[in-house]
Amino acid sequence: MAGYTPRKDDHLRRLRRIEGQVRGLARMVEDDKYCIDVLTQVSAANSALQSFALSLLEEHLAHCVADAVAQGGAEADAKVKEASDAIARLVRS
Repeated sequence: MAGYTPRKDDHLRRLRRIEGQVRGLARMVEDDKYCIDVLTQVSAANSALQSFALSLLEEHLAHCVADAVAQGGAEADAKVKEASDAIARLVRS
């Protein structure tokens, strides 16, 4: 079971909202809206995705990584490295 499974419905709702924001961006471009207005909405969509990613990461750390660390060994090391790499990717984006 994935760490986010208990909140799967919440996550799907959130992603659908973000999907709607992106479709709204396409409409804005189709309608030749002012550049700054489009950029403002891009920023909002980016923030929503970042917030979603952080929520998912938090659940991953609390569930998958914590379980692996409790068991110890190579699996724990691999999960911590995997989480660290994911955090690095989020920071770079």
